[in-house]
Amino acid sequence: MVENTRGLVLRTRLLTETSLIVHWLSADLGRVATVAKGALRPKSPFRGKLDLFYLADLSFSRSRRSELHTLREVSVRETHPVLRQDLACLRQAAHGAALVEQATEVETPLPAVFDMMLGLLKFLGAHGARPEGLLAFELRLLAELGLAPDLEQARVNPDAKQLMQTLAQQEWDELARLCPSAAQLNPVRRFLHGFLIYHLGKVPKGREAALA
Repeated sequence: MVENTRGLVLRTRLLTETSLIVHWLSADLGRVATVAKGALRPKSPFRGKLDLFYLADLSFSRSRRSELHTLREVSVRETHPVLRQDLACLRQAAHGAALVEQATEVETPLPAVFDMMLGLLKFLGAHGARPEGLLAFELRLLAELGLAPDLEQARVNPDAKQLMQTLAQQEWDELARLCPSAAQLNPVRRFLHGFLIYHLGKVPKGREAALA
């Protein structure tokens, strides 16, 4: 059975010398893994279309025996070029993707999470790597998972509580107008680090570098 969706490339890895496994995030199908056969061959129709965080329309043949399906066609819609020009932006996008992979089930519709990832990438493209953007993503993902912190009970100072509430609720473009100091951000960063470990078991490697 052939299925069509719009997806964001979260991760790729080699399967053979010429083929890739591509992990996608989509709104309607959730996280999906596909095999791009011959993707690394010079004349492959997939060549140049399967880089990290590319947004694309895709079709794949669903496997009856596993969760690894066969990629058929890809049409790129957005490449998010800032991620190939700015290492700090790439680190933040990678942390967001790692959190999504850690916290969600495969092949479960994730429309809100898909929109969050696109929101983070748009924020990075417009405003660069800012810690408030990534902290906002963490708070929103936790809320979508039903794990939003109870700010009434949170053991942080009132300014940190107010900042977390703002980060969780404001539109992405409005976040760019915030200019929190390190003294304001650090309690939020530490609180969420512990909160993520408590609820998800661990924090993906690279969080500190992504928030630097």
